[in-house]
Amino acid sequence: MNKKVVVMGGGTGISYLLRGLKDFPVDITAVITVSDNGRSTGKLREEFHIPAVGDIRKVITNLSGTDEAIKDMMSYRFKTSSDLDGHAVGNLILTAMLDITGSLKESIAHLCKLLDVRHKVLPISEESDLTLMGLDTEGNIIEGEEQITLAHRQFEKIYYKEEPEVLPEVLKAIKEADLIVFSMGSLYTSVLPNIICKEVKEAFNHAKAPIMYLSNLFTQPGETDGFTVGDHVKLLDKYLDKKKVDVVIASNTKISDKMAKKYETEEQKDPVKIDYDELEKIGVELIEDDLIIIDDDHTLKHNSLKLSSLIFSYLMRK
Repeated sequence: MNKKVVVMGGGTGISYLLRGLKDFPVDITAVITVSDNGRSTGKLREEFHIPAVGDIRKVITNLSGTDEAIKDMMSYRFKTSSDLDGHAVGNLILTAMLDITGSLKESIAHLCKLLDVRHKVLPISEESDLTLMGLDTEGNIIEGEEQITLAHRQFEKIYYKEEPEVLPEVLKAIKEADLIVFSMGSLYTSVLPNIICKEVKEAFNHAKAPIMYLSNLFTQPGETDGFTVGDHVKLLDKYLDKKKVDVVIASNTKISDKMAKKYETEEQKDPVKIDYDELEKIGVELIEDDLIIIDDDHTLKHNSLKLSSLIFSYLMRK
């Protein structure tokens, strides 16, 4: 029997990870945030009063075993002067299915069957009005996931306007997991929206599985400026209850001065450094390796296959 891995996150980080992990002999349950209110997803939420579907579409596409042309179609965004402008085809399909079934969980299951997805994808909640809130370090309250991202500020607290009703299947998956993984991605808008749910934190407290965090390669402007790997772990631990992060995977790849300067000037991002002494003080296990590759778009990304092999190796020795 395959070991069970619960992967939590949102945005491109989790979908990129799952592209590699899906080929390993594990049973994956991907738990996705549904509070995004930007771009195509935001327009559909406003018009149809539904949870955010964009990150779910990305995850399903990357877990899919179907042809690349079908995956490209799912991600295709219309470029037109009509109301379709900017909408991703997959977002529209999920919205249509949700309108038919009345359930996001069922809609995801139907689309997964259609696209040959052999793992489970779950929304953190079925609620349509989840609103992410942020209290910044200067006492300002920012409402909305997109607004939090665009604010480029450090936050004292991330929370929901109203406490979400977490899908029971998510809590069951956490209880039965052999490993819980917090994916790389925005701490404030991709990872924390799963962790801050009271029911999820309570499920973590009773889970037998260790918690693993996949460290970001770069800081996020305004939000995590100057953050080390240890700083990321400490922020996550702050939002957790009794259970804390047990192990972190981080890249020790030497980034060229030219590429580091490019990220610093064009995106105001700096490499996340491994602070060995601090990680030892926290008591978290560090797994490090050369994990960075140059993607087709000439940006630096995690080597998804190598990262997944480290996750699998850890799982096997546990």
